[in-house]
Amino acid sequence: MTTKIRIRPAATFLAVALMSAAPIFAAPAFADRYGGQRMVLVTVDGELMRNIPEAGSVRIIIDNQGRRLLVDNWNQVIGFEIPAWQYQEQNGGSQRDTRRGMDNLIDQSGFPEPPSAREQASQDIFPDAPRARIERRDLNPMTGTVPTRPKIIEVPAVEEPAQPRAEKPAKPEKKAPALSKAQVSALQVYLDRNGISPGVIDGRMGSNVAKALDAWFEATGERLDPADTDLIVSRLAAEGGLAFTTYEITAEDAAGPFIASVPTDYAEKARLERLAFTSTSEMLAERFHMDEAYLKELNPGVDFSLPGVRIKVVATGRKKTGKVTRIIADKARKQVRAYDAGGKLLAAYPATIGSSDTPSPSGDVTIERVAHNPGYTYNPKINFKQGNNDKILQVPPGPNGPVGTVWIALSKPTYGIHGTPEPSAIGKTQSNGCVRLTNWDAEELAGMVTPGVTVSFIE
Repeated sequence: MTTKIRIRPAATFLAVALMSAAPIFAAPAFADRYGGQRMVLVTVDGELMRNIPEAGSVRIIIDNQGRRLLVDNWNQVIGFEIPAWQYQEQNGGSQRDTRRGMDNLIDQSGFPEPPSAREQASQDIFPDAPRARIERRDLNPMTGTVPTRPKIIEVPAVEEPAQPRAEKPAKPEKKAPALSKAQVSALQVYLDRNGISPGVIDGRMGSNVAKALDAWFEATGERLDPADTDLIVSRLAAEGGLAFTTYEITAEDAAGPFIASVPTDYAEKARLERLAFTSTSEMLAERFHMDEAYLKELNPGVDFSLPGVRIKVVATGRKKTGKVTRIIADKARKQVRAYDAGGKLLAAYPATIGSSDTPSPSGDVTIERVAHNPGYTYNPKINFKQGNNDKILQVPPGPNGPVGTVWIALSKPTYGIHGTPEPSAIGKTQSNGCVRLTNWDAEELAGMVTPGVTVSFIE
């Protein structure tokens, strides 16, 4: 059973001499005058200390509030000093009974009056008090000195419970404003029109938008505030019109051709004539740089296969133009950045760059050629093994082909920058070593490069 011990705070330090003449004191407790009070030593269990340890085997130390503890050579607290009246009250006896047990140690002039209830309430100490740093003071009368550089040890602190202090409320973190999908879409359209691609336009403030905002700052020195809708809308209006427009589905749109689905097995892909779109909605979503689910969300209940139906779409701008002389494929950022001869950032695109199993190249390579509407040669001995396919396969071209609608070949064999059949996954998945962009971003970049342009892969 653990006994709660209450100790009155010490105003001054009292040097206590442990006599070395006798190895052990056969006395119920050690006592002395301390701040006008008679003090006794009790064990950590709250019992009167009957045997005083041998001189030199203990030290009296002062805790960080100036109170005295008895510590053995293993730095274990073995006793506390408390006023005699407290010991008496805690053990339910009278002052006379307590005196009778301590006649050899204290005089008979009586005990000082106990402190008020308020004072006593502040003196409770708890056995599970936190550890505190204290200063060790050697009080052995054989040495009788205090070290010039006190040695710091760790012992359980005997502390008074302090009154709860009103904590200053933490300043709440400033949260990013909640933006509607229309507001985010306006920002995405503005960035997309200026060659700083956010990937698919989906009305979401995701990682690809964050990367695009950083690239915008690099290109212009301006930090765009996504919540500054008035600024973004005014710029859109002045540079090509508002973010959304109305489009009427044509007979040609509805006619396709389309395929029922895109097979995952490369042998089945190779049997198709073309890896075309699977629906009008998929085709229109890619044409307007949109996530297909977002296009459908903006047009609930619409049958996209019917010519003459008017739908709400993103108003994309013209492709970025310029002459790119250097490309950085940033593996960590999952972004491709294109620069002109003066080192100015012309365009930036979210990208999927390699994987741990099939990593992308490191260092510098160059662009060798650009192929539009490319087919794909699957060679398990050179590229990667897919399923049970162990033979070379010729996969037909198309927007849903493995390399999308454009292939920018690199000087390292089998590697390139290319499009993808899954634009919404760009920057969020892994590739088979190449650099994947959305089809529209890959086409825009292809229009600004020539053979010989350096591509630097950075970690």
